Amino acid sequence: QVQMMESGGGSVQAGGSLTLSCVYSGFSYSSCIGWTRQAPGQKRESLAAIYTESGSALYADSVKGRFTISQDNAKNMMYLQMTDLKPEDTAIYYCAADIATETCDFGVWGQGTQVTVSA
Repeated sequence: QVQMMESGGGSVQAGGSLTLSCVYSGFSYSSCIGWTRQAPGQKRESLAAIYTESGSALYADSVKGRFTISQDNAKNMMYLQMTDLKPEDTAIYYCAADIATETCDFGVWGQGTQVTVSA
C-alpha cells in the first residue's frame, strides 16, 4: 500500500521559517518526488520536485530562492525547508511522488499538513 505522510506544518509569522518532512512507503521506486500546496479556493500548485537519482531539483517561481527540497533515500524521506514565509504561502502542503512516469507527473499524495503564515 502506497503511503505518504507529511509533518512539520504549523503557524508562523511572516518572515519566519518552517521545515516540512515526508515519509513514504509502499513503492520501490519513484523517479521524482516533490511538494505541492493548495490554498482555499485555489488550484493545487506544484512547488518543488527532485529527481531521485540525480538529485536535480526544480522550483516554482513563487518559491524559488526561499524553499529548498531535499531527500534522504535511505530513510524514504524528503523535506521542504521554507524560509522568508509570506502570508500568501498559507495553504495545505502535500508531498507527492511520480511512480508511473519519469516526468514528475505526481500520481500519489499524502494527506497534507497545514501551514499558516500571519502578517
